[in-house]
Amino acid sequence: MNPKINKLKAEKAKNLRKIAEMNARNEEIDTQVTELENLDIIGMVRDNAITPEMLAEIIKAAKLSPIPAPAQTEVQNEE
Repeated sequence: MNPKINKLKAEKAKNLRKIAEMNARNEEIDTQVTELENLDIIGMVRDNAITPEMLAEIIKAAKLSPIPAPAQTEVQNEE
């Protein structure tokens, strides 16, 4: 068998391991982002002395009459 085939198969296996590691890390990052976002939300609720009942009413009202999201502006990197 051509030795180049074995070399390419080994490289592919190595790449697949790296991909699996990166996917696992991305899942960890997503979990951390969600936890931090939740903490921010809880902090805003507590800072404004909003009760769970008040928060439920705010969410219901927002569903009935959604507030348009502010336009996202993309930061341009000048190189």
